[in-house]
Amino acid sequence: MSEYETESMVEFELSEEQDMLVGLAKIFADEELIPNAEEWDRNGIFPEETISKARELGLLNCTIPEKYGGLGLSFLDEVMINEELGRGDPGFATITGVTMLACHPVIYGGTEKQKMEYLGRVCAGEISAYCVTEPGAGSDVKAITTTAVLEGDNYVITGSKMWIGGAGHANWFYVLARTSEESSHESLSGFIVEANSVGLEVGKKEEKMGQRSSDTRSVRFDNVKVPKENLVGGTEGTGWLQAMVAFDRSRPMLASHALGNARGAMEEAWQYANERRTFGKPIFEHQAISFMLADMSTKIEGARLLAYKAANLLDKGEQATLASAHAKRYAADIGMEVTTDAVQIFGGYGYSEEFPAARRMRGAKIYQIFGGTSQIQKLIISRELNKQYQ
Repeated sequence: MSEYETESMVEFELSEEQDMLVGLAKIFADEELIPNAEEWDRNGIFPEETISKARELGLLNCTIPEKYGGLGLSFLDEVMINEELGRGDPGFATITGVTMLACHPVIYGGTEKQKMEYLGRVCAGEISAYCVTEPGAGSDVKAITTTAVLEGDNYVITGSKMWIGGAGHANWFYVLARTSEESSHESLSGFIVEANSVGLEVGKKEEKMGQRSSDTRSVRFDNVKVPKENLVGGTEGTGWLQAMVAFDRSRPMLASHALGNARGAMEEAWQYANERRTFGKPIFEHQAISFMLADMSTKIEGARLLAYKAANLLDKGEQATLASAHAKRYAADIGMEVTTDAVQIFGGYGYSEEFPAARRMRGAKIYQIFGGTSQIQKLIISRELNKQYQ
C-alpha cells in the first residue's frame, strides 16, 4: 500500500442496488414529474396520487428503519434518489422531503412506542410536517416563543408557527416549544401533535413565488392539549438537539433537490442550445453559450460531491454539521445561478412561463431560504471551522 492509500478509499462506483434505485427514480421523474410539473405549479395542485405512486415504488421514506415500515436505506441512497426527484420537479421533491424532515427528530430521539406508531403511520401513507419556524423566529430557532405547559396528563401548547411545509395535508406535526421560562435552548422540547387536535388551526395556503404545488401555511396553537406521552423522547429540554440533528440529516437531501433542479435546467438549456440557431449555427457553437453550459456542469458536479460527502459522514455515524452546511449552502447558491443562466440561454423563451426555465428559476430561490438560509449556513460553517482552528 502506497503512502497515498488508506484502508478506506473513496468509492464512486454505484452498487447494483443503488444503480437500480437511481434508474427507477429517473424513470419516475421522466414519466410522472416532468410532464405534470407545469400544471401542478400553475394551479397549485398538491399531487397526492403521484406521492402515493412514489411511495409504492420505494422512493420515499428512504432512511426510516425497516422495523418501522421504512426502506432502511442509507443517506447516500436518499441523496441520489432525491436528486432525480428534484430534477423532475423541485416542488414535488419539497413536498415529499418535509415529511422526512419531521420524522428525523422522532427517528433520533423518539421513544420506541413513538417510533412504532408515528413512523409506521408515515410509511403507511400519512404526511407529517416540521413545525418549528415562527413569525419572529426562523433562522434563530432559540428565539421561538411557543410554549408547552404541563397540566396533569397533558401539555397545553400555545403559540404560532409560520411557513410550515405540508401543513394543509399533514396528519401530525413535530412541534418545538418552550417547557420552561428560561430563554436558553435547554428549555426547548419537541412534541408530536395530531393535526385534528382541538385548538389547532391551519392558516390559508401561502401564495408563493415558486414551488406552488408545495403546500405552505401558518399553524396556530390555541391551548392545544397534547398527551404527555407525545413529548418526543419523554424528556423535557431535548428539543433543541432533536431539531439540530434533523437539520444536519435533512440538509444533504435539500442540497440534492437544489442540484437536481439545476441539473434539469442545464439539460433543458443544453437541448435548446443545440436546437436554436443564430448566425447560421446552433447557439451551442457560440463560445459565450458553450462556456455558460460548461460552468453549469462544473457547479452541479461540485454540489453533488458535497452532498455525497455529507451523506457519507451521516452513514458512518460521524458529525456532519459542517459538511451538511457546506452542501446545502453551495447547492442552494449554484442552483440559483444555474437556473438564472438557463433563463438567459433560452432568451425571451426563458422569460415565458410556457417554458420550464422560468419555473425552475422560481423554484430554485427557496433553497437559499428554507432549512437555514445561505447566510445561516455561512455562519455555521465559520463557527465549525473556528472550532478546528482554535
